[in-house]
Amino acid sequence: MTVSDQPALPSFGTRANLRDEIIQTLRAAVISGELRPGVVYSAPSLAAQFGVSATPVREAMLDLAKEGLIDTVRNKGFRVTELSEKDLDELSELRALIEVPTVRRITEAGVDPAVIERLRPLAVAIEDAAAAGDLITHVKVDMEFHLGLLAESGNPHLVETVRSLRARSRIYGLRSLADRGELVPSSHEHAELLDLVAAGDASGAEALMDRHIRHVRGIWAH
Repeated sequence: MTVSDQPALPSFGTRANLRDEIIQTLRAAVISGELRPGVVYSAPSLAAQFGVSATPVREAMLDLAKEGLIDTVRNKGFRVTELSEKDLDELSELRALIEVPTVRRITEAGVDPAVIERLRPLAVAIEDAAAAGDLITHVKVDMEFHLGLLAESGNPHLVETVRSLRARSRIYGLRSLADRGELVPSSHEHAELLDLVAAGDASGAEALMDRHIRHVRGIWAH
């Protein structure tokens, strides 16, 4: 792995729930394209960037291999699983089939204002991370936001299915969007979605959710 292949990873040091945080960060690095297909990453090299020992990183990468996000390379490390354009289209189609009608349904049913207020800081954090060009945090918080909203469906199996679909997606164009200053406007859709849900505008929330997924696939992934 060359210097140019080094992903932009945070340093953790000693933290509680370290393994979970490493898994979430590596998953977000895969989704955002910070960990790139075709490059072999070793647990020790990633651990050095995290500021931790290689053991929790190796364990986290084995978990991600079980999820199908990375492949093991014997005696060398791990490589991000490559997906075709067809794969990404199909994942986006599945997401839309689940997330769009679910957002409409929970909006029609009404969402507790306390839930909306709990999600608002996440919407702000998504925009802040976009403005800072922190793609890993952007993806991590984006995942937390959407799964938190979908949890209002009362269907944990649905939430886990969407979690898996999102984890297997790739958003390769995030870096170029961030560099051009175009990621913040797209990120603001999260705050707009909360406003529509809070207002009980089911049709508006449904249309925005559909548009949001199309943005991710149609613009960011290319």
